[in-house]
Amino acid sequence: MTDMNRLTQRSMVFVLAGGRGSRLRELTDRRVKPAVPFGGKARIVDFALSNALNSGIRKMAIATQYKAHSLIRHLQRGWTFFRAERNEFLDILPASQRTGNENWYQGTADAVTQNIDIVDSYDVDYVIILAGDHIYKMDYGVMLREHVESGADVTVGCLTVPRMEATAFGVMATDKEGRITSFLEKPADPPGTPDDPDVALASMGIYVFKWSFLRDLLARDAEDPNSSHDFGTDLIPDIVANGKAMAHRYDRSCVRDEGAPAYWRDVGTVDAFWEAHIDLTSFTPDLNLWDRNWPLWTYSESVPPAKFIHDERDRRGMAISSMIAGGCIISGTEVRNSCLFTNVHTNSYAVLDHAVVLPGVVVNRSARLRRVVIDGGVVIPEGLVVGEDPTEDARWFRVTERGTTLITQDMLDARAAKA
Repeated sequence: MTDMNRLTQRSMVFVLAGGRGSRLRELTDRRVKPAVPFGGKARIVDFALSNALNSGIRKMAIATQYKAHSLIRHLQRGWTFFRAERNEFLDILPASQRTGNENWYQGTADAVTQNIDIVDSYDVDYVIILAGDHIYKMDYGVMLREHVESGADVTVGCLTVPRMEATAFGVMATDKEGRITSFLEKPADPPGTPDDPDVALASMGIYVFKWSFLRDLLARDAEDPNSSHDFGTDLIPDIVANGKAMAHRYDRSCVRDEGAPAYWRDVGTVDAFWEAHIDLTSFTPDLNLWDRNWPLWTYSESVPPAKFIHDERDRRGMAISSMIAGGCIISGTEVRNSCLFTNVHTNSYAVLDHAVVLPGVVVNRSARLRRVVIDGGVVIPEGLVVGEDPTEDARWFRVTERGTTLITQDMLDARAAKA
């Protein structure tokens, strides 16, 4: 049996956190997707980093590119507890044209290529490539051990999804031993698995390599003028064709409560973001944020506990089936099935119903807000009603096809200017 502790000590994670995240619309106008708040007090990137830390990995690098300030500030505030004297690191690697080729990161693989010397300095045997923009709990050590014991050139983390839902993913076809025989990008007719033709294996964007192998592969890829320098488009298909690529099924390393589903979410749309938060308010959420054996590490702002005030008819500070973060003051407001982030202040006679309210929002008196996502720092004007008249909402705010309304301060300012 491979020594798990030894493997994690000789490994690092390389987090790709430079994507634009444009499907989240105005939520990523000023921040990259991994920096978007999630779960009441954390950021999306905290899930990948927490998985690594909880897996026993203490060497991490994060490649950033677009609108990185919010992400970098969060990492500097919340992830500075590593100690170099214990051989622990978290390096932030902005796209800074440091190789002299006058290019920003040209693809996911190029983000690693431009930092080969930094990875070399970590003196590791294995590298785990991660996306920084998904919500899940996973023990990377299990996948790492499978990779070493199989003798694979690359091991690809895979979700098991209904076959026709896999058309939006990179899909693996495998043999009965789990060896990948083909890699298809967003196929119209995804292949099933050997044990179940009705499900497919979709790539999670998680790859494990031996560093010496990946280093040579990146060097060759960098010299290929026909390559887009992307793991999923170029490197993984090349290994499938010319080497040994193995599939690792997420349900083998997913961290979950007994009997719970294997939770993984791409909260890359406003609807998906809203739905994931509303699920957290249910009696037994699919995602357990209360698991002390696998904690979600993040920057914890020093704030007082949430406070609820007033107890009169139609002016009662209350929250039912909701998550309320520290620093919130619920003053005479009815809150139902909602998630309120840190330092949200609400005022009398207001109603929040199925609302996701990001940090620092102020909701003024008599506002009624239903099925909304409110960006951080927004000041909701007195008497604003959203979620009851879709046509009126769409005049001022972004309303999705599924009826979720996104509210930002710029939208409210434009509305006030035309009032």
